[in-house]
Amino acid sequence: MSLGREMSRFLSCDPILDSLNEALKAISVSTELIEEELKPHLDTVLTALLEKKTDAAVEVVRSGILPTLAQALQSRSSLSCQVALVVAEMAREASVREPCIEAGLVKALVPHLNSGDQEMLLNTGRAIGRICFDNTQQQDQLVQSGVIPRLVSIMKEYPDNDPLVNVCLLALCNLADLDCAREALVEQDVADTLILQLKRAPDAERRHVILEILGSLGESDALKLQFTESGVPEALSLMIRDLQGHSDPHDLCSIKIASNLIVSLLLGDESMQKCFGEGSGEVYQDILSWLQSSNTQLQLSGALAIANFARNDSNCVKMLDLGVVPHILTLLEKHVDEGDVSVQHAGLSALRNLAIPATNKVRMLEDGVTERIKTLLRTDMPPVQFKLLGTLRMMVDGQEGAALKLGRDAVLLARIMEWCGAKDHAGVRGEASRLLAALIRHSRSPEVVRAVARADGVRHLITMATSEHVIMQNEALVALAIASAIDIESMRDPFSEAKLLPTLKNMLDDPVGAVEVKFSALGLICTLANSGVMRDELNSVNIKESLNKLADHSSSKLATQASSILTTLSDTS
Repeated sequence: MSLGREMSRFLSCDPILDSLNEALKAISVSTELIEEELKPHLDTVLTALLEKKTDAAVEVVRSGILPTLAQALQSRSSLSCQVALVVAEMAREASVREPCIEAGLVKALVPHLNSGDQEMLLNTGRAIGRICFDNTQQQDQLVQSGVIPRLVSIMKEYPDNDPLVNVCLLALCNLADLDCAREALVEQDVADTLILQLKRAPDAERRHVILEILGSLGESDALKLQFTESGVPEALSLMIRDLQGHSDPHDLCSIKIASNLIVSLLLGDESMQKCFGEGSGEVYQDILSWLQSSNTQLQLSGALAIANFARNDSNCVKMLDLGVVPHILTLLEKHVDEGDVSVQHAGLSALRNLAIPATNKVRMLEDGVTERIKTLLRTDMPPVQFKLLGTLRMMVDGQEGAALKLGRDAVLLARIMEWCGAKDHAGVRGEASRLLAALIRHSRSPEVVRAVARADGVRHLITMATSEHVIMQNEALVALAIASAIDIESMRDPFSEAKLLPTLKNMLDDPVGAVEVKFSALGLICTLANSGVMRDELNSVNIKESLNKLADHSSSKLATQASSILTTLSDTS
């Protein structure tokens, strides 16, 4: 089809479109790049594009002038800046981007990022950014061609040129998810540049672009540490401080993104320690204030951050000294009724981590932590139930007094029994059973054993003993052994009703059963054999047959224990 016929259907009564048609014809028949001749035609094309005339960009592509535009860019003539602007305006139209790539316009544009002319940089950046938008292959090639260092350099050279800085930020935002881009940025000390632009951001839109870049890049461990050392958490914290109290949705969104980003940066051990600063760090101090904020997002981020700081014992002890626990408890109490599930979950995570050091457990128990978090027992939210049970279990670990107190609490035991039977949430069911076992293991109290038996908890422990998780099986078997040694009479009927002894025999006979589970099962059987009241039941399930097999086991520990029980049963038969 001839150019005339191709263009004829573009003729209209619109003078701008008519002029565009003539300009495209003139450019397409040009054999040489004579600047004086081409400039007015480019002006006409640009006018049509800036006026956003329908299909103007498509007609530019159809006219076949893209190679001419690429040639003009490659020649670095005085038309280059105008041509870059024409390409930038064309590339607003998604359908023309691939033809621009095929015509070599991206390759022709990239060298102009080294220009010393700010307008040329602006037009070039916009053109490249629009052509390569949402095109991973092209973006990867851009990074390989070295655009990352240049984008950072441009922002450093012209920090007050807002349109130009915006183009560079948008480009980095589009590239930040690429691993090759992150690797290139490690060498560029980009954090200082982003902090500067964050502080002078004129509006929420600019803030959000910078925060999105920081969020994407912060997923890299190397950049996470670099950001922390460059003061990114402090800059984000300052921004949050300045925006607190604002009701504008854009400001609230900035607070959410920035606080989430700080929590993310704390996932790195070195980053976390630097922000903690032995409890005197600016970021840590601000995070404490978030716990007391009326902003739910800040409360959530604050609790998550404390849980992150509490990843090592020395931080836990220091935070307890500095009084963080009352702030968390007050926060949890705010959300007991109709509260935010995420905040409750995060607050309990923080308390659980803080309670890991033994010295902290004692102090937290003395401060009445268990009593205050028990107010959450009435929650109907499984994630909160799960975390509450885990926190209570951590609190009684190695603490006889705490286990005794909680084990005698009828209201708590009733709720644990209810959660042990949670049909729709295996995690809650498992944690409830583990807490039940912990109360017996750590209290070793006849009173607690009888209370658990009265509450019908023994059957849940027996079910737990058959769990697919070895650690849960062991905890249950040890708890049952302790309970049997303390008060076999309270255990006898529940054991018979739950068919414990056949279950134990199956454990011993299981050819793929874990050695540690078999050993714990033998510990329980030994207790039952020594008690005297259940020997007949042991013999009725032919437990000696299983014990004889284990007496020849390759594990000397198992073999010795099995032989010992056989001797006990033989002596009393």
